[in-house]
Amino acid sequence: MARHLITSALPYINGIKHLGNMVGSMLPADVYARYLRQRGHDVLYICATDEHGTPAELAAKEAGLPVDAFCAQAHDAQKAIYDGFALSFDYFGRSSSSQNVEITQRFARRLHENGFIEERAIRQVYSLADERFLPDRYIVGTCPYCGYDKARGDQCENCTRVLDPTDLIEPRSAISGSTALEVRETKHLFLLQSELAAEVESWLDANSADWPTLSSSIARKWLTEGLHDRAITRDLDWGVPVPADTWPELAAEGKVFYVWFDAPIEYIGSTKEWSDAAPEGETRDWQSWWYEAADVRYTQFMAKDNVPFHTVMFPATQIGTREPWKRVDYVKSFNWLTYYGGKFSTSQRRGVFTDAALDVLPADYWRYFLMANAPESDDSSFTWELFTAGVNKDLADTLGNFVNRVLSFSRKRFGGEVPAGAAAGEAEAKLGEQIAALLAEYEGHLDTLQFRKAAQSLRALWSAGNSYLEDKAPWTAIKTDPDAAALTLRTAMNLIHLYAVVSEPFIPTSAAAMRAAFTLPADDARWITPAEARTLDAVPSGTPFTVPPVLFAKITEDDLASYVTRFGGDPDAA
Repeated sequence: MARHLITSALPYINGIKHLGNMVGSMLPADVYARYLRQRGHDVLYICATDEHGTPAELAAKEAGLPVDAFCAQAHDAQKAIYDGFALSFDYFGRSSSSQNVEITQRFARRLHENGFIEERAIRQVYSLADERFLPDRYIVGTCPYCGYDKARGDQCENCTRVLDPTDLIEPRSAISGSTALEVRETKHLFLLQSELAAEVESWLDANSADWPTLSSSIARKWLTEGLHDRAITRDLDWGVPVPADTWPELAAEGKVFYVWFDAPIEYIGSTKEWSDAAPEGETRDWQSWWYEAADVRYTQFMAKDNVPFHTVMFPATQIGTREPWKRVDYVKSFNWLTYYGGKFSTSQRRGVFTDAALDVLPADYWRYFLMANAPESDDSSFTWELFTAGVNKDLADTLGNFVNRVLSFSRKRFGGEVPAGAAAGEAEAKLGEQIAALLAEYEGHLDTLQFRKAAQSLRALWSAGNSYLEDKAPWTAIKTDPDAAALTLRTAMNLIHLYAVVSEPFIPTSAAAMRAAFTLPADDARWITPAEARTLDAVPSGTPFTVPPVLFAKITEDDLASYVTRFGGDPDAA
């Protein structure tokens, strides 16, 4: 059985992330990791904060903190939120770690030894007011392609085009705002991607056939447009230093590696952090996941703007080392989650941010809704009206109400143990076949990382229980045939237990509450297969049970109005 390595795009350190960041990488990666663990696979889910680059320095300056102290605080703040969302990282590291410095410098040395890094003199923007060379992101201006007036010198946030600082119209310093800029000569290291393009293309040909169209088309577009040599160093105080044993002159000048060179390497660095953090008595081998790791299935999760770097630039870096580093097997990419049709934006504070989301409602509300509406085949829009309707219909009415009325009615009429009643009959056999078919469908969608379809199948599983309960109507049957009513309730309780097990990837906290309702002597089921689901007998009669608190409270019209007032929205457009 293959081991599964899972990574999600590293959240940048400069601020709390919004729901679009969550659904575009970390949350689907967590759903997949949880599912694979439940199916008995060996899983390692790795992520980290991306802490280098100009935005970190600028954010630290704005906060009045040294950049290392700012990053340490921001890492802890982000990690607390991800814990609140119940993200099950095996390790959540930091790209500023000593492990990432060590491995990044190793990559650079190997690339240099193999002739794929070259030192070049270039002309770079120098700010007279700031008395320093400005890295790309320290320069802002108007994008020549879309006219966005806050485009950065490396990429336009609005149209996602990759830029050079000299492309910008009316450029200015992001530090001082000064337009007193001039171009001077300086030296930097270049990764010779042009010499690796054919190998990258061959690798894509051999490995990307089953990738989502979004992932493969973006990678192909970059290759078609030509893979150019790229500067991989910057003039910054914060970053992975250029190693002095290989480039003494540049090291003396304080050059550091470009964040997009060291950030993907942090997947490996964070795995080494995980290994080094092993408790006493436990051995963790980080290299077995990354180096000569033929038995590892590696899946990456990211939004579409990160795809070029992970499908072209990082593979080129790995290939150029001429070492057997594990390369990605499957790239699951996502389109944008928009907010009332406009982009979520960290810089403009537009949309719902993850800390505020948890302040409004528990994590499972968000986890289910976001995955049920994940922007897989196209962009999808978040509105409070759509969110309210989805939560109320699927979570409160379909699942929550089923659990509450089954357990409450059974306790009232039969006491605090699962009733025995009659033997299962034709209706139960039919239900078992239906549940088995839906569960197989659900598994298939999760196996192929089709999360919206998986959510639809999960919803159908919940709905099947409601349909069975309505057809059997135990509240009516109990008047004339208590054994029939007891059979219905016993079967429904087995459905609740099944829902608890198979819903865990989407709604782990609520799943745990459902499972804890039953006092089973040995409830060690990690998963329930379709064959096992047919019998619906995992919770036998006589099992003590309790009625858990309400799983999902309905969102009222007053709640909806308060959310729109607090966060903004456009109910008429919705």
